Amino acid sequence: MNFPTMDEAFRVARLAPPSGQVRMVLDTDTYNEIDDQFAVVQALLSPERLRVEALYAAPFFNDRSRGPADGMEKSYQEILRLLERLGRPAEGLVHRGSTAYLAGPQEPQSSPAAEDLVRRALAGGKDPLYVVAIGAITNVASAILLEPRILEKIVIVWLGGHALSWQHTREFNLQQDLYASRLIFDCGVPLVQMPCIPVTTHLTTTVPEIEHHVRGRGPVGDYLADIFADYCKDHSPWAKELWDMIAVSWLLNPEWVPTVLVHSPVLTDNFTWSRDDSRHLIRTARSLSRDAILGDFFRKLAAFARAACPP
Repeated sequence: MNFPTMDEAFRVARLAPPSGQVRMVLDTDTYNEIDDQFAVVQALLSPERLRVEALYAAPFFNDRSRGPADGMEKSYQEILRLLERLGRPAEGLVHRGSTAYLAGPQEPQSSPAAEDLVRRALAGGKDPLYVVAIGAITNVASAILLEPRILEKIVIVWLGGHALSWQHTREFNLQQDLYASRLIFDCGVPLVQMPCIPVTTHLTTTVPEIEHHVRGRGPVGDYLADIFADYCKDHSPWAKELWDMIAVSWLLNPEWVPTVLVHSPVLTDNFTWSRDDSRHLIRTARSLSRDAILGDFFRKLAAFARAACPP
């Protein structure tokens, strides 16, 4: 498929860290682990900065699902559980995503999520729609294949792959759907990549910290504390990455997640990066401020709990 040619100056302008409130959708394999739940809550508790217009359930396949379709449905149901505990209506906000990965480089998986993304992107004005993706990129790639015109309407912020200097990029989100992942790096869409190793590996917390700052902060706080503690039976010593919060955090405050412009890499069949300095520019994260990100989340969760249940 030939994608629309985008002026590099326009792309670079799109990749500038945003200011003010932004429109966003969140594409999430919510039941895959326990970090997506924190990212969803973080986004929904930040209305002064993020106007969350839709939540999309992404497919996943690991020991918590029987296949991509089951993973997507479990993620959809997990989003509903979070919204219930936040007291937020789900109607019109939550959309089921793909039930399978791309079968080929130009074979989209149509879904309510992909179709909603196309409609929402095309209906926007001059400001971009930020697509925060924290799972396999199938839904987003499918939307691009269904309607390539959205390339000029969106900015993707994706937790996918490892750092471009890493010896391989066999990361869960990226390797699930090679065709979709490759498309995101090849199509020219404004892309902000959030690498797992060695960047997001620093966004960790522990059971004692979660018990102190999250437990008791309303139904959603107790739920997050429960799933965090249940994820690992041996807590001494144990720290857990909250991977997906990095993508939302870059939109909340780009200073918490420093990034640089680089040429988009080539994703090989062996899940390694190949360099080509003639390719278009993307933005990639180099580090993060763990304390700033978690501190912001803890404060917002506490404020939400106080407002919902005043003394």
